[in-house]
Amino acid sequence: MKILVVQDYLRSGGTERQSILLANACAAAGHDTTLLTFRPGGPLAATIAPAVRHRSLQPFDLGLDWFAPGLARFVQRDPPDIALCMGRMANCRGSAIHRALLHRSPASAVVCTMRTGKKLPWLFRRSLCAARHIVANSAEARDTLVSRHAIPAEKISVIHNALVFPPESALWRNEPLRAQHGATSATTVLLCVAMFRPEKNHRELVEIAAGLPEQLDWQLWLAGDGPERAACQQLVIQKKLGARVRFLGFQSNPTALYCAADLAVHASWSEALSNFLIEAQAHGLLAVAYEAQGIRECFVPGRTGWVVPRDDRTAFRATLTRRMSEPDIAHAERSADARTFARQTFDPVRQTAAYLELFHRLAPS
Repeated sequence: MKILVVQDYLRSGGTERQSILLANACAAAGHDTTLLTFRPGGPLAATIAPAVRHRSLQPFDLGLDWFAPGLARFVQRDPPDIALCMGRMANCRGSAIHRALLHRSPASAVVCTMRTGKKLPWLFRRSLCAARHIVANSAEARDTLVSRHAIPAEKISVIHNALVFPPESALWRNEPLRAQHGATSATTVLLCVAMFRPEKNHRELVEIAAGLPEQLDWQLWLAGDGPERAACQQLVIQKKLGARVRFLGFQSNPTALYCAADLAVHASWSEALSNFLIEAQAHGLLAVAYEAQGIRECFVPGRTGWVVPRDDRTAFRATLTRRMSEPDIAHAERSADARTFARQTFDPVRQTAAYLELFHRLAPS
């Protein structure tokens, strides 16, 4: 098959990592694969496999995620069998890709994706209607499409995100990294790996941590970068938490952090399925997260992860306090369950196979 994966820019986000993982896997399976981005470059561009062609529409980076000059000409010049739209901006262009292919290769299939909890722009909704098929990355995302946007259920497949950083078979404890940041064996390290965007709600995590019981020994590690980082750092200064909160910046591979942390924490209010939470679970981290679309599908609720009503800081702190006080043997058993659940449910080989099976079904015979 000739497969085209469309993404606006290769920033350090979960959808972008999934785009590259899929493109790399499709190429490794012997398919003619192109990853098309609107903007050139990006922090994740170096992770594209040599077998994948990477093409960009902007001649140089204009900093405009939505600007896709020559998109119709590109897809008409070398029509793909499958055009997979990843991310909001790419999905907003799905209808334009569909129209361009109708004139050149009407048998080609445009596949849109639902990977967000945000309100969908009009162009995105139009693309959903025009697409041959839609992939939702959680059952809740599928249900949103059906109930809120009147998309027929038979037009939607649920394929969960895949683990981008499969954990090593031998578990290890990253004590040197903990020591580097001043965490002792008694310190509970709370970890969040996410871009600093408004919807990820990092400042809420700082507020929650600031109200934890004084006798608890904890640190909050925030890995990622983005426009909200400066405001979050300022809040840490105001709360006098500089000795407890660490800003670790963009991590090309956060595996070392997963192996050093004790609990995954997430206060995001807009999700479809959290890449961070499934990666953390795969490394044995239990999780506490605010309620959002798809969050309950990231773990076994009440066993390997706990969902807290949105904005209920008291409940979040109480849940954290219980987990931090849990006996070691009980914590170890739950961690083993978390690893098993995440590695089986979000196995990259299985998830990629599901995409390829769908593509074979939709592609011209």
